[in-house]
Amino acid sequence: MTTPRTEHLVLPGVLTAGQAAATVAGILAVQREDGALPWFRGHHLDPWDHTEAAMALDAAGEHEAAERAYEWLARHQNEDGSWYAAYQDGEFANVTDHGRETNFVAYIAVGVWHHYLSTGDDAFLDRMWPAVYAAVEYVLRLQQPGGQIGWKGEDDGSLTTDALLTGSSSIHHALRCALAIAEQREEPQPDWELAVGALRHAIRRHPERFLDKDRYSMDWYYPVLGGALTGAEAKSRIEEGWERFVVPGLGVRCVVPNPWVTGGESAELALTLWAMGESDRALEILQSIQHLRDAESGLYWTGYVFEDETIWPQELTTWTAGSLLLAVAALGGHDATCTVFGGETLPRGLDPDCC
Repeated sequence: MTTPRTEHLVLPGVLTAGQAAATVAGILAVQREDGALPWFRGHHLDPWDHTEAAMALDAAGEHEAAERAYEWLARHQNEDGSWYAAYQDGEFANVTDHGRETNFVAYIAVGVWHHYLSTGDDAFLDRMWPAVYAAVEYVLRLQQPGGQIGWKGEDDGSLTTDALLTGSSSIHHALRCALAIAEQREEPQPDWELAVGALRHAIRRHPERFLDKDRYSMDWYYPVLGGALTGAEAKSRIEEGWERFVVPGLGVRCVVPNPWVTGGESAELALTLWAMGESDRALEILQSIQHLRDAESGLYWTGYVFEDETIWPQELTTWTAGSLLLAVAALGGHDATCTVFGGETLPRGLDPDCC
C-alpha cells in the first residue's frame, strides 16, 4: 500500500512505491545540512540542477528539505542577482566556474513557484521574492534586441550576446513562472511581459538568432518543454526529430550521432510528451530508461553507451533522479508539477507574433 506522499510517484514499469521512496531517500542522502544539493557528494553544485532536485523533493512531499534548498540560493545570491555556474560540493566559498549562466539564474523562479503551489506558503513566497526579482532582472540585462537571451555573464561584468536555444527556452519557462509569482503578489511586471513575448517570438520564428546546437536533443525538445511551442507546432517539431534522437528501448540520445543515451534528457522528453497530451509515449520513454536505475541507492546513472554496453560516466546524479521523479509526478497528476509544466495557467506575456 502506498503512502500519501508517494502514491502519485507509482508508475507501472517505472517505479513501485518502495522504489519511489528509495529514489527520494537517495536525493536526501546527498543534500547537505545547509540545503545544498550537489550532483553527488564530492562533485559540484550548479543552480539549475540544484533547483531541479529540490522540485523533485517537493513532488515527493519533502517540503522542508526543498525549502532549505531554496534558502541556500537566497543566502548565496551574488549582489547582481546571479549565481555562479558551479560550486564544489555545494561550498559557496569554493567556486569552480565563475560564469553566470542565465538559464541557471532564471530557474529559481520555476522552483519557487512549484514550491508555493506544493505548499501554499505565502510567507515563503514573500521571503523568496527579492531573490526571484533580482535573478530575473539580471537575466533580462542580457536580452538582445531580437528577443533572445545571451547565455552568460562573466565575473568581470562583461555580458555574452550569443544565445542558446535550450537556455532561452528554459528561461522562457522561468519568466512565465516569475510572472505568476508577481501576479500572486499583486506586483505587476509589464517589462517582464514584454520580454517573455519577445523571447517566445525569437524561439518560434527566428532560429538564426541562436547558436547552432542542432545535434543536441535538448535543442530539439526544449522549445516545447519551455512552453514556447505548443499545439501543432510542438507536435510537428517532436515528430520531425523522433527517429534522430530516440533509441527504442534505451532512451534518448544526448547528442547525435554519439551512441549515448542519457537519463536526464529522456525524462525531460517524457515530461515534454506529457505536456503535449501524449502520456502513453511519455510512459514508454520512462520505462525504457530503467536500465539506468541503481537498485542500491535508488538513484540513476547519468548515461549509457549502447555501442559498448557501458555505463558512462560512472556517476549517480541527484538531477537525473529529480528529472525522472518530476516526469512521473506529472503523469501521476501531482497538482503543482502539472501546473508548472503543463503551462496552461502560466502568464504568456505580450507576444509580438505579428512581426
